[in-house]
Amino acid sequence: MSQHETVIKGGTIVDGTGAVARTGDVGIDGGVITAVGGDLTGDRVIDADGALVAPGWVDVHTHYDGQVTWDDELDPSFSNGVTTMVMGNCGVGFAPCPPGEQETLIELMEGVEDIPGVALHEGVPWGAWTTFPEYLDHLDQRHYALDVAAQIAHGPLRFHVMGERGANNADATAEDLAEMQRLVAEATAAGAVGFSTSRTIFHTSIDGTAVPGTYATPEELTALVQGMADGGGGVFEAITSSSIGDLEAFGGERFSQDHEMELLAAISRSTGQKVTFTTVQNRDRPDDWREVLDFVTSEAASGAQLFPQVASRPIGLLSSLAGYHAFMRRAAYLEIAHLPVAERAARMRDPEMKARILSDVDVPPEHAGSMEALYEAFLARLPNMFLIEGDVDYEPGPERSFAARAEARGISTLEAAYDYLCDGDGTNVASMFGAGYVERNHDALHEMLAHPSTITGLGDAGAHVKLICDGSAPTTQLTHWTRDRSRGPQLPLEFIIEKQTRRNARLYGFTDRGTIEVGMRADVNVIDHANLAVRAPVAHEDLPAGGMRFLQPVSGYLATFVNGVQTRSDDTDTGARPGRLARNQHGLARNQQSRLARNRHA
Repeated sequence: MSQHETVIKGGTIVDGTGAVARTGDVGIDGGVITAVGGDLTGDRVIDADGALVAPGWVDVHTHYDGQVTWDDELDPSFSNGVTTMVMGNCGVGFAPCPPGEQETLIELMEGVEDIPGVALHEGVPWGAWTTFPEYLDHLDQRHYALDVAAQIAHGPLRFHVMGERGANNADATAEDLAEMQRLVAEATAAGAVGFSTSRTIFHTSIDGTAVPGTYATPEELTALVQGMADGGGGVFEAITSSSIGDLEAFGGERFSQDHEMELLAAISRSTGQKVTFTTVQNRDRPDDWREVLDFVTSEAASGAQLFPQVASRPIGLLSSLAGYHAFMRRAAYLEIAHLPVAERAARMRDPEMKARILSDVDVPPEHAGSMEALYEAFLARLPNMFLIEGDVDYEPGPERSFAARAEARGISTLEAAYDYLCDGDGTNVASMFGAGYVERNHDALHEMLAHPSTITGLGDAGAHVKLICDGSAPTTQLTHWTRDRSRGPQLPLEFIIEKQTRRNARLYGFTDRGTIEVGMRADVNVIDHANLAVRAPVAHEDLPAGGMRFLQPVSGYLATFVNGVQTRSDDTDTGARPGRLARNQHGLARNQQSRLARNRHA
């Protein structure tokens, strides 16, 4: 009987391959899984009797591009069992960035992903890199609680090459295309795992201008994805026009869903690259997602590699006094908006102030691209907003809505929402469930998750810090879909775990992780499945410059290992930082081949 450095003993192994769960031991040596099954002995033994043993989660949509430069913990992903994450999504990021270009990139990230500009100004070490390869080299010097991987984003790339023409979405010239294609190839060869773009008008800079590349021609996108192929290959990630609705309030999307799907398929076929793209159920056309799934299935026969990226729970827009809410632009409210939350809540409960705020006019925000502009959406959707309390139910019935609360008290929905938000110390949170909850159930989400072509993502773990708190979605996949769902069918545990591990890992070329098999990296979660819980978001002022973000308390992770090193124990940080930059291995190999060829001809 061989002795191992670490043995995870007696757990229910769900290995990420889709195979039926089985009881057994897992042996770890030198950061690698060296034995699965049998009666193993180890220098250190983790008792997993009654617990799940699964691969670490792979989250492919996070937006940690700034946070990775100042933070080594990377929560909320860290506390939710994520052991590898991908950033640089939706066409926004921070490289390339020579001196003088950072302000535009900060304003883009603040407007698109709601990450406070002041935190990015103070937290990011501007000047530490100019090119994308230098950005990767900077990250390569840092140690993390999980592995990080980066995509090169269209916005900073286009602005860097084209300047104001790029920012204003002018058409690229042949010279522009050649340079952008070269830079994408260079980034991929240096280790970028993908290239991303945004094509929706909902994504704007803080000043209201569209992300550079939003209206890019098919020729431009094809050239840039070809650059990725030239550099070694990767994933083309996009949020397409019309994917989240018609957006008539923003002027209307420029391209139809059919146009976008045909474009992605053509790019995939011509370049040979994989494509993943946002796919949600939107309110304007609630059945369009079915057409998308049918399309990708049919296009696979002609060589298009299309992977709709779907959410495991409705995308929830949070409403609270610490973040955004329906009253945040009322003139009377603005008089007290600077006060600490608890004091603000007390002032709001004063009958005179309450009457003023409820009857007052709204003052438009200073910046057109600010998330504060969502006050109108909150006002319009108040009846269908839901209370977020205790162990969060992401498939609530109508009895948990503001409309039901108002009816029970015999008051208006507006007043019911007001009273809830300013009750107690002002920490109450409600949610406007948008994409994925049009029919007030999870039936559409179930069908999307179950489809063989989809991958899971869209959690935005490092983004929308005051608006969305979906970084805990990997945990919700277990609590809701394999244990708690009562308003419809659940999904098999083995299926959900494979979806969040091997499937995502293989999409991005990570062939050394994602399963509990001999020879694989020891990225492992040990989980108390019966007691795993996701609770209501809590406001934390822990970003640089005191920036606020919501985090959800999660419990039930008995142990998490990254590359064989235990990073969490009983939902607590061990302090270990084995995580590193995960580079595109195909790109690095292509880069090495190019260097060898140059040396031979020198």
